[in-house]
Amino acid sequence: MSQLITIKDKQFKPYITQQKIAEAVKRLADQINIELKDEFPLFLAVLNGSFMFAADLLKEIEIPCEVSFIKLSSYQGMSTTGAITELIGLNENIEGRTVVIIEDIVDSGLTLERINAVLVPKKVKQIKTATILMKPEAYTKKYSVDYIGFKIPNDFVIGYGLDYDGLGRNLKEIHVLA
Repeated sequence: MSQLITIKDKQFKPYITQQKIAEAVKRLADQINIELKDEFPLFLAVLNGSFMFAADLLKEIEIPCEVSFIKLSSYQGMSTTGAITELIGLNENIEGRTVVIIEDIVDSGLTLERINAVLVPKKVKQIKTATILMKPEAYTKKYSVDYIGFKIPNDFVIGYGLDYDGLGRNLKEIHVLA
């Protein structure tokens, strides 16, 4: 991994290597392949942040499935705004389906709360959540997070889809604020 990197006005240091991410993704996919083998899940990737995780995870999913994308936003700069804005909605009929929400990071849980508020009235069979990162200290909601790559402290991270003001998403590894 590289040394300190600068994004805008902040410095970030290496945190989780590309290899460790790949190992976690494979572990989660293996678990999903076993647990949902009798389902026909719809994977619902939350853009923009989950695009790398979703792509890597879905390459390892061996069960029949569908994939769709939604876009919600709750961040500006380095902190959550507390308000969720739905930008692109869900078009599939999901009644009676198992839906797996794919998130880049679960921190406060506001995004999960908003997505659940949309999915539950559509009479889904079950909702599962997969995330590469979770911040247990910051999580304030009741929704289960079923597939977790890494539990991390409440630190600001970028890379592997996560950004700082739109920058840093393309980094292959995850970096933490130095």
